[in-house]
Amino acid sequence: MAHQARVFSYHDTHIHRLGPNYHLIPVNAPKNAPEMSYQRDGFMRVDLGGGSGPNYWPNSMGGPAPDPSVKEPPYDLEGQAGRHVFAHPNDDFVQAGDLFRKVMTDRDRENLVGNIVDHLSGAQKRIQLRQTALFFKADPDYGRRVAAGLGLDQGRVEKLAAMTQEKRVAATAA
Repeated sequence: MAHQARVFSYHDTHIHRLGPNYHLIPVNAPKNAPEMSYQRDGFMRVDLGGGSGPNYWPNSMGGPAPDPSVKEPPYDLEGQAGRHVFAHPNDDFVQAGDLFRKVMTDRDRENLVGNIVDHLSGAQKRIQLRQTALFFKADPDYGRRVAAGLGLDQGRVEKLAAMTQEKRVAATAA
C-alpha cells in the first residue's frame, strides 16, 4: 500500500520542483507519445506552447482532439471503472439566454451585440455562422441581432442552430 501512495506523490513532486510542464522537458518527455494537449505557457515550457493555434476543443482548426482508440481498458476495483463520455444533461444555453433576456437592459444588449459584431466581423464566415448559431440557441433574438450585424442569412443561422441541437441530443442519447 505504501508503494501505491508514493506513486501518487511523484506527479505532485514533479510539478512542485520542475513546474506544470515538467513532462515537456526533453529528458522527461515520452519518446513515442508526444504531449497533445491545450496546456499552454507556464514555468518550464520548452516549445512554442501551441503557437497561434486555438487553445480549446472542439475547434475547426485541426487542433488536438481526444483519441478514443487509446483509452485505457476498464479494470476491476469493486465493479467496473473506466473512462466514459460525459453525458450529464446540462443545457449550456439556459443561463446565457436568461442573462440576455432577464438581466440585461436594452442598452446592455445593444452594447453586447455591437461588441460581438465588431470582434467577429474579421472572422471567417464559417466561424461567424457557427458562433451566431450558438447565440441563437441561447436566445433567438440574440442570434438574429448578431446575424443581422454580421450580414448573415438568418435562416441559415437558425438551421445551423437546429442541426447542432439535434447532434447534441443524439450524442447524449448514445
